[in-house]
Amino acid sequence: MSYLLILGAKSDIAKAVAREYAKNGYDIYLAARNIEELLPLSQDINIRYEKEAKRVIFDALDFKSHQAFYDSLDPKPIGVISAIGSLGIQEKAQNDFEKAQKIIETNYVGCLSILNIIANDYEQQKSGFIIGISSVAGDRGRKSNYIYGSAKAAFSAYLSGLRNRLHDANVQVLTVKPGFVNTQMTKGMDLPAKLTAEPEDVARDIYKAQQKGKNVIYTKWMWRYVMMIIKMIPETLFKQWF
Repeated sequence: MSYLLILGAKSDIAKAVAREYAKNGYDIYLAARNIEELLPLSQDINIRYEKEAKRVIFDALDFKSHQAFYDSLDPKPIGVISAIGSLGIQEKAQNDFEKAQKIIETNYVGCLSILNIIANDYEQQKSGFIIGISSVAGDRGRKSNYIYGSAKAAFSAYLSGLRNRLHDANVQVLTVKPGFVNTQMTKGMDLPAKLTAEPEDVARDIYKAQQKGKNVIYTKWMWRYVMMIIKMIPETLFKQWF
């Protein structure tokens, strides 16, 4: 059996990824703090795709538990996707360090902690793949979400370095940078339809990119060019417009 480990499996993107990989023959580990909420997804995968979908407890912020968590997985997954993320509220985080710290630890430190453990194992095996869901928000800081964006920027840089480290060990590291996605996290936001993806679109993009051995993808694809333009705007103008 070939298992994919999905960290942060309660997110809408994670659920879509679980179904996409199950449809393509993978068994799934669904990892989250509250696994009761994952029962319907697990049952759906079992019935619809006739694949195993095991629910496992994982707390991204309980760093000391990460090694024991990974050691408990039997069989070990041949791939992992980190869908861990929390947008938080910028206005509260910039005035309350504990809230800022939680955003940073959720979107970066917790991911680094568990992925380091998995990377060490894959490096020894000389096989496996690691997928990290970052964000276009990490490509340039904006006043509306720069604490979240800074954590995603750090995560993107981490994945870039990890990719270079694991290249000789034949381990793929894929960085995924979604733009706007229609999820619970963005519920209530006025999102432009042409730039907004559905979770299923993102899941298909991830699967295709991983199978092709890609390094970095934007989803929807046009975000690569949107962010290219945004990064070219001089800081003098950027701070006035954004």
